[in-house]
Amino acid sequence: MKKPFLSLDQLQAITQTYPTPFHLYDEKGIRQTARNLKAAFAWNPGFKEYFAVKATPTPGILKLLREEGCGVDCSSLTELMLSDKCGFHGHDIMFSSNETPAGEYQLAEQLGAVINLDDFTHIDFLKETLGYIPETISCRFNPGGVFQLGESKEGFQVMDTPGDSKYGFTKDQLFEGFKKLKAMGAKRFGIHAFLASNTLSNDYYPALAGILFQLAADLERETGCDVCFINLSGGVGIPYRPDQSANDIAAIGAGVREQFEKILVPAGMGDVSIYTELGRYMLGPNGCLVTKVLHFKHTYKEYVGVDACAANLMRPAMYGAYHHITVMGKEDKPSDHTYDVVGSLCENNDKFAIDRELPEIETGDLLVIHDSGAHGFSMGYNYNGKLRSAELLLREDGSVKLLRRAETPEDYFATMIFD
Repeated sequence: MKKPFLSLDQLQAITQTYPTPFHLYDEKGIRQTARNLKAAFAWNPGFKEYFAVKATPTPGILKLLREEGCGVDCSSLTELMLSDKCGFHGHDIMFSSNETPAGEYQLAEQLGAVINLDDFTHIDFLKETLGYIPETISCRFNPGGVFQLGESKEGFQVMDTPGDSKYGFTKDQLFEGFKKLKAMGAKRFGIHAFLASNTLSNDYYPALAGILFQLAADLERETGCDVCFINLSGGVGIPYRPDQSANDIAAIGAGVREQFEKILVPAGMGDVSIYTELGRYMLGPNGCLVTKVLHFKHTYKEYVGVDACAANLMRPAMYGAYHHITVMGKEDKPSDHTYDVVGSLCENNDKFAIDRELPEIETGDLLVIHDSGAHGFSMGYNYNGKLRSAELLLREDGSVKLLRRAETPEDYFATMIFD
């Protein structure tokens, strides 16, 4: 059973100052997650987590993660600008983008970021844009085909199709690309890959590491390039459903270490640094969307209408994603009512839950929609003129800090021209 990271009394006190809906983050949980990850990879002296800014592009969160030793992974001009404003500089920034405009490469280089190229053709484009190739460069690898790992009663625990992904170099392109980059002045190389999303398997990272470690050894042997770091990217998931088990990050780190010592150390590459980009793992469970019950509708189904909508959390509408819901103050009551929990958008997919069994809900009840800390607020939008909600941080001492104020109608109209 999923439990909120605060009590009803705490939440009611918060709503006296900050009206619902709002996104709320747990400082204690964020810091502990960052420390657990760091401990799991402490065996690798160069280890660094590059938090995926796209998951939670919030200055207060990014600064908190910087305090915990994290870097940032950016994929756009404004993410680079945001990271710079939050105090990230130089190789604490990884720039991984695709179909990249020249101005974004220019800013990335100006900030001293590590540029992670998505495509072979971008080698010449980067050279034309900057006038040179940076001495430190990374390339994204896509092995193609289908990636699958582990079998269970329900089928494969992890299965994805890199061959259908728009990202990355093929293997042949990677070898040719490293040779070309070296001839153009690159001296330190990195490899990046992302093969599966939101995996709930302690074996995913070690399996990916095995693929990339062998690739790195082959690249260094055949091209003479100095592979300095290997970026395992994201993909370590979180249990959105209460009956799912969480990943064991310590076991994951140990599994990667086993592959490291099996493949890289014998190849004379024991000084390679390991990087990660764990947006969802870092923030997902450490954030929630808080909303209040406004209305009920009794037609062909039982509907609970709340003051949040898909503009606050798009994942259920976009993917049919499951987000657990707690009716605050009724955690111990039987879930003997079946509801659709819905927002007010003029779209029938604006539903946080469909046929969800919950305790009896009453007008004014506060609902916590779990696991919205990553890809929650960041995917918000203004359809129907909906205004994006505030973001708050529950501090370790129990106080609350406003990280981002709620939008106002003035914000909505600010870019419009009426003349």
